[in-house]
Parts: sequence; structure tokens; C-alpha cells
Amino acid sequence: MKKKDVVQGIVKKVEFPNKGIVETTEGRVVVKGVLPDQRVSVQIQKVRNGRAEGRLLEVVEEAKNSVESPCIHFGKCGGCSYLTMPYVKELGLKEQQVKTLLKPALDRQTNKFTWEGIKTSPVKFAYRNKMEFTFGDEVMGGPLCLGMHKRGSFYDIVTVSGCRIVDDDYKKILSATLDYFSPMYDRGEVSFYHRMKQVGYLRHLLVRKAVRTGDILIDLVTTTQEEHDLTPFKDTLLGLDLTGRISGILHTKNDSLADAVIDEGTEILYGQDFFYEYLLGLKFRITPFSFFQTNSLSAEVLYQTVRGYIRSLYDQKAISKDGIIYDLYSGTGTIAQLLAPVANKVIGVEIVEEAVEAAKTNAQLNNLDNCEFITGDVLKVLDEIEDKPDLIILDPPRDGINPKALQKIIGYGVKYMIYVSCKPTSLARDLEMLQESGYVMTRGVAVDQFPWTSHVETVVLLTRTEGTTEAG
Repeated sequence: MKKKDVVQGIVKKVEFPNKGIVETTEGRVVVKGVLPDQRVSVQIQKVRNGRAEGRLLEVVEEAKNSVESPCIHFGKCGGCSYLTMPYVKELGLKEQQVKTLLKPALDRQTNKFTWEGIKTSPVKFAYRNKMEFTFGDEVMGGPLCLGMHKRGSFYDIVTVSGCRIVDDDYKKILSATLDYFSPMYDRGEVSFYHRMKQVGYLRHLLVRKAVRTGDILIDLVTTTQEEHDLTPFKDTLLGLDLTGRISGILHTKNDSLADAVIDEGTEILYGQDFFYEYLLGLKFRITPFSFFQTNSLSAEVLYQTVRGYIRSLYDQKAISKDGIIYDLYSGTGTIAQLLAPVANKVIGVEIVEEAVEAAKTNAQLNNLDNCEFITGDVLKVLDEIEDKPDLIILDPPRDGINPKALQKIIGYGVKYMIYVSCKPTSLARDLEMLQESGYVMTRGVAVDQFPWTSHVETVVLLTRTEGTTEAG
């Protein structure tokens, strides 16, 4: 095989995250965006050291067990990956991906490990409580679009008014926003922000909705390059027939070069800039920029799993109920607050200042006086904390834990740690250092937090043994 060759083959397996291994008569090719057992046509993009990578041209033949996608945008939109797979097959695929990534760690230990399968999301559709829609166009010079990035593109946008992972209120708000600005765009009265040119006005539409209360926050994110009276836009949104209730309509200014929603000043056009959400009996104050799990009901499954692991340790009298728990990379303190009733003290560390302030507010809302939240990098903050932990919860961002920080964490020598991972490849890497320092995996489970996408959460209970692990 050489670059630009077009080959056909069968997808034999899909590795995390969504990397297909295609068997062809010329050899194996790695291709993104394919599903097991599909026959695909692929153009070779790179061949190095006998390893070929290609770009999907066409699905020649679907897998025998495939189903029709329930979303009209599937294939164009870059959001979902598995909508033509039966859900049970998707669960099996994700579980196998995680188990494959954990296998090297299992091979390095001889201690017993219990794998508990994969837990499903309580809801399969309309599960997201937050969406960041992007303004742009699908083709250069085409009509204004508002939605998600086109699959395989950094710049093209697909309007997703039929998206299935959000409820109808999101779709109505998206459509109303597009209908409001499109005539102005066609007349040249408003522009969208071009990432390459770094010019334009409309950037994102951020929508959040509380699952328990139905409260909605809508935030229009723009640059300061144009001035517009947004009162008619606000009135348009307030006139919508929604199942939820609009708590606030906001306008955030963002002149950052990054393609992300960054708050450089927010004006309240209507109502307030927060609402309350409830999770496992606790109350949380949510702003447009709060870090909060985007699938509330599945987040409860995830956090109940963590709480269940700890309860099991208490039941076995492996740890005492008057100990100190570290919640590292604590975000808005959700896990810390769920564990507060069963600990003498919980200390959360998080680098994002706004998340820490939200955690403190939420702890007060829930009348929890044994939670302490500290702003800073885990690597530096650990040197400043006087209280030593009896148990450590690790819930790092996607890239995992800084090796120097992980070495400090290991240095506490706690008997048990619980690692909550949103990217199993990072977990697999961090496990190597943990095992070298005497920790072994004793329990593990996957949680399908994001149905139809390639993402999966993993929870692992780690136990410290005497000495270091042996190769198994």
C-alpha cells in the first residue's frame, strides 16, 4: 500500500477512541469513524513502518446487525459515533475497549481483580443537560448554520435541529436563534466569527437545562467586533413554547482566539445567571460555565458506584468512618459532597478557581461544614495541606495525572484509592506507575455516561500491597 491508494476491507475491531482496524487484501489499515463488521472503502493517507492509516471514503456495506440511525444528522455531524449500532452492541464494544486497555495492567499483577461489566445510562436519548452550539457555515459562502462541527472538519458547521441527545427545548431554542439571525446574516448586517480570519461576531449558543427542575439558561456568546441590540432576540426566546422554564438569557463577550466558550464578561439580558440542579439528594448551583457532568442521571450512576466502593470498604472495616478523604481534581465538588456524610473531613483540590468557588457555595447550600476546597495545581497544593488522607479519590481531566503529581499522591501510602477516569487510555498509562509503587486493581467497572458517542467512564478501586507488584 502507498499513499492515495484506495482499498476495501472489513472492519475487524474498533479500538478506543473509535479507531477502526480494517483488514484488506493488502494488509491492515487504521481508520477513524467506522463500526465493527462494516465493509468500507478507504483512501490511504500515511504508511510508516508497515503501519497504514487511511480516511473513510464510503461504507460499502453495513454490518449485518446494523439499525437505521434515529438521527437525521448522523454521518455529517461529528458528535455521535454509534447510532447505527444496537445499544447492547455499543455497550459490548465499549466494555471490550476498556478491558483491552486494562489487560496489560492485569498481566502485571497476580492479585485477584473483579471486573463488574458496564453500567448503562438510565436514558439513551435527550440525556444532555448542556450543549455548546457553534455558528458558522457548512460550505464556504453558504447560509448561516448553528450546530456541531462537521465530521472530520475544524471549520464547517452542521445545523443540528434534529439532534437526538438533547430534548425538544434545545431544538426549539436553536431553531429560533438561527431563524432570528439568518435574515440579518443574509443582508450582511451580522457575521459569524471566522476562526482563520479571526473576524466576525456570532460565536456560540450555550444552552443548559436542569433535569430535575426544567430550568433553562441560554447564553449567546459573541465577540465585541460588532454592536447589536439583543432585546428583540431576548423577546423571541421568551415567546417560545417550551416544556422547561427560562431562568436566564445571557450575553457573553469572548474575543479569545481559542475555539472555546471563554467568559470575558457576561451581561444578563433576562432573569438570572444560574439555576439549581439536584443530584442524589444534594443541591447544586449551576452557572453557564460550571463544570457539571453533562448527563445528570448517568452521573448519579457513576457517583453511586464510587460511594458503593467506599461503603463496601466501611462494611469490611477496611477503613474507618472518621477518616480524611482527598478528592483530587474535584471540579465543583460533587464527589466530595456526596462523601462528606461518611467522613470526618473531605478536602477537594481543583485548579479552576470558578469551580472551587462553586464547590464552596454548593457545600453551604447542602449544610456541609466538613468540606474544604482549595484552588491550585494538585502538584503544588499537596505540599501545603497539613491533614494527611486516609483515602484518595482521583477524578482527573482527560489527559490523566501529571507523573510528578502522581508520585506525590503515591507517597501518602494510603491503603485505598479510587480512580474515576473519563479516558481509559490515560488510566492505563497512570496504572503503570501506580503498580510499580505497590498498588493493584481490585475492582473495576465501566459506565456509559455518553450513549452513542465513543466516550466511556471507568472506575477502578486500587489497593496498596506490601512491596511492589510482580509480573504475572
